[in-house]
Amino acid sequence: MSPVNFVYLAAVLFAIGAATVLLRRNAIMAFMGVELMLNAANLTLVAFSRMVGGIEGQIMAFFVMVVAAAEVVVGLAIIIAVSRARQSISLDEPSELKG
Repeated sequence: MSPVNFVYLAAVLFAIGAATVLLRRNAIMAFMGVELMLNAANLTLVAFSRMVGGIEGQIMAFFVMVVAAAEVVVGLAIIIAVSRARQSISLDEPSELKG
């Protein structure tokens, strides 16, 4: 299978993730969209790494997964704290916490 096919798949996954982040007002769904975009970037890194024949892209994808795992921990903690305080996980609610 050609690496170009993987790049097309990654582009579709990234577009779906970006649309989810931009269109959904639910914090969990937006968070899942961000994770989908990170996975699309990982797929692109691995596809180009395989095309070139090196391992650097796979190592970078591993580090992206590590950072994404840390992001999930912090992000879900924030979402849970806001949902306990406001009884809602809408992305419009935290803007009221400014004042």
